[in-house]
Amino acid sequence: MRFVERAGIVLESGRGPVPNIAEWIAKERIKGSWWGHPTGKQIFLITRKLRDSQKILVCRLVDGKLTFVHRRLWPTLLRLAHRFPKRRLAAVSEIHTQQGKHEIIEVPLAEWVPKGVLKEAHTMDESHAIAMLKESGLSIR
Repeated sequence: MRFVERAGIVLESGRGPVPNIAEWIAKERIKGSWWGHPTGKQIFLITRKLRDSQKILVCRLVDGKLTFVHRRLWPTLLRLAHRFPKRRLAAVSEIHTQQGKHEIIEVPLAEWVPKGVLKEAHTMDESHAIAMLKESGLSIR
């Protein structure tokens, strides 16, 4: 959790402009799927804890890949929401159906965002928001 809080934006396992939690846990670059890595079980447990946290938004912000965004950056994302495809800011969760299948649920931005975060986003200067994202490794135009 502290790693995600410090970084602000972290990929679950993909590669991109921001760090990824799987390789941070493994303490090395992972070739192929993390499932086969010796730390795979630990990666699974930690990523599921992050997915369940009320302080983490799970979305597809970075290149459509599963991304964790810490609560401290939610107002920033909202302030800059017009610069992202709407689907990238939808909260993503996974449920297990009675049939034993995994189903992905995407909740649109307008439905998951707390009102206090909206208020904070409205008072934020856009250039400050851009700088905060850049600080987290994500540059936007």
